[in-house]
Amino acid sequence: MTTLRTLLAKMALIGLMSCFGLPAMAQSVLSTLIDDVDVTQLVEGADAFGAVHQDMPAVQVLKDGQQIGWAFITSDYVSTTGYSGKPIHTMVAVDDGAQVIGVELVKHSEPIVLIGIPDSKIKALVAGYRGLDLVAEAASGGTSHDLEIISGTTVTIMVIDDSIIRAGLKVARELGLGGLAVEEKGTGPQFEIDPDATAADDWMTLEGDGTLRRLLLDVGQVNAAFAAMEDPRAARRALTEAPETTFIEMQAALVSHPGIAPAILGEAEAANLAAWLDAGDHAVAIFGRGLYSFKGSGYVRGGIFDRIVLIQDDISVRFRDRMHKRINTIAADGAPVFAESDMFKIPADSGFDPSQPFRIQLLVQRDVAAIEKVFTTFDLGYELPRQYLRSVAPPPAAEVPEGVAEVTTQTERDAHQALWKRIWAGKTTEIIVLGALLTILTGVFFFQSFATRNERAFFWFRIAFLSVVLVYLGWYANAQLSVVNLMALFGSLVSGFSWQAFLLDPMTFILWFAVAAALLFWGRGAYCGWLCPFGALQELLNRIAKALRIPQWTLPWGLNERLWPIKYMIFLGLFGVSLTSIEQAERLAEVEPFKTAIILNFVRAWPFVAYAVALLVAGLFVERFFCRYLCPLGAALAIPARMRMFDWLKRYHECGNPCQTCAHQCPVQAIHPTGEINPNECINCLHCQVLYQSETTCPVVIKKLKRREKTGAVPNLGTKPGRDISGHPNQPKTQPAT
Repeated sequence: MTTLRTLLAKMALIGLMSCFGLPAMAQSVLSTLIDDVDVTQLVEGADAFGAVHQDMPAVQVLKDGQQIGWAFITSDYVSTTGYSGKPIHTMVAVDDGAQVIGVELVKHSEPIVLIGIPDSKIKALVAGYRGLDLVAEAASGGTSHDLEIISGTTVTIMVIDDSIIRAGLKVARELGLGGLAVEEKGTGPQFEIDPDATAADDWMTLEGDGTLRRLLLDVGQVNAAFAAMEDPRAARRALTEAPETTFIEMQAALVSHPGIAPAILGEAEAANLAAWLDAGDHAVAIFGRGLYSFKGSGYVRGGIFDRIVLIQDDISVRFRDRMHKRINTIAADGAPVFAESDMFKIPADSGFDPSQPFRIQLLVQRDVAAIEKVFTTFDLGYELPRQYLRSVAPPPAAEVPEGVAEVTTQTERDAHQALWKRIWAGKTTEIIVLGALLTILTGVFFFQSFATRNERAFFWFRIAFLSVVLVYLGWYANAQLSVVNLMALFGSLVSGFSWQAFLLDPMTFILWFAVAAALLFWGRGAYCGWLCPFGALQELLNRIAKALRIPQWTLPWGLNERLWPIKYMIFLGLFGVSLTSIEQAERLAEVEPFKTAIILNFVRAWPFVAYAVALLVAGLFVERFFCRYLCPLGAALAIPARMRMFDWLKRYHECGNPCQTCAHQCPVQAIHPTGEINPNECINCLHCQVLYQSETTCPVVIKKLKRREKTGAVPNLGTKPGRDISGHPNQPKTQPAT
């Protein structure tokens, strides 16, 4: 019966399109995916889909023939492009009160979901949006709900969350659900900042005319607010100060207005503020005193001011440390003494309109147990007084142009751009650390003769560098590249490349750009030997194994050479499968243990953990076993690395004939018995460059020193093509790679 009703609904949709000419509906995602959704699973108690709305891609949800809500696919209303470069299609059902009554993840191509994390876990999280109140989301700017993140899926969950909220609000307004209505912009009186308006120079007048707005809470009000909460522990932990004691007095002003800034901050500080703000940016000054701090200490630990948020209609702006400046002095006469005086930047891309009302929402917390807290909020409302605005003529009414679809596309592009910028802002610390690591590594490679001069110092530098890569980039920031990234890139190039999809993960984006540049200069070793968290884990464990005197196995050269091609065959196999099914290729890419060991910290089903542990155990006896013989990512990087422009590793004429020191000590056996370094297998650990200058290990250097002691002259050591000419450490001679 359900299938029949669904079929009838689709036939009705086709009929409507043919009768009324609705080309947009013909291309709706809803029309193509509605058969993939079981309405009985989507909405509890529902038994069928009904008719499709005439003017928008939304379908009725029926129970016993009566409509109980509307269902839609988020991709029909907002951009849902995920990390894979393809949309994440989520069906959402809402009732007449704008309450979400059903959510289902219908279709996606996210490798971050398909690999390592059960699809059921993501779907369960998405289903948790049932009961979400879109009216409350509209009032709070999309912040009235808690965002739950599964480790390793931050970007995916943020895209899903953003699409559910924004698409849900659009549908609710279009259908008038929950009393929400479409906001008519561009009609009625319009206002803009009047740059010629001036403000009073004393604090009392500024308070009186509304330039400054105040939120004043005493202890009694705060205790009453917590007492009204459902959690009885909040009332039992009431503040013991007198009820009339000031809990917080918070005042705010929009100091980006050119007339207000000099009055409150002074001319010099107003000029500094103007230089700090980019075009389109705004700034709000917040002053506070009392028992409670509006800043808290969250921005010190994580860079975000978690106690305040600016809300205007459907937008919300959370402030980070880079958007913050302290106010050292207040220029207005009669200003009170505040414990906190700060300015916060409102970015231009946030959509903030200074001519419209907004509010600063203050989050107040109370400890109810050793590690538990409860929260409540209070609002400081603000509206720029009319004296600081001037009216502008509304744009003349015009017919809808043929290119209206382009306008909609641009709006969605802006929304998606705002999403990835928000993600980048949230990763500021990680980006800075990654930038520092890349800068240090570049310096080491360019000045490798100096860096490798002291064997002991270089050893501990490398250990420290790999430790940071493993702990910070890997386990903390999850910046682990994968062959899956390359397959996603290839799929994007085939189906339509979009920068937006790859910008959603800043660490991966930056790393891939760095790797691309490094391939031209140094080959694959810059990443594999220094920046790969799993590679760092293998090497550090092997160092511990050596310290514990675990025997090290050196494979016969012939066997070692014949094991190298395995990783290339694995990569080509994965690439071939990806041409027919990217999903299947991503599952087969589990040959990489990166997800298990780095992203999920071994918290997985036992077969995955056992596989990763087995590889690490093998690496205790054969250093970097996985890197050398099985890693498809290393194979993928080695292929374009053949285009590298320089040969930085210096060699003596005697290397390989007769000297075999470097070949025997190479951690990954990348040096042929004849002395040549195989660039496809070299991880640029620079150990051979340490030996190149060693006065106790390198026979050539030792022989040279002995001759110098006898004759005082430096002998001509001879060279091989592309090797060091002078026979002692100096700037390398560069030549194109073969």
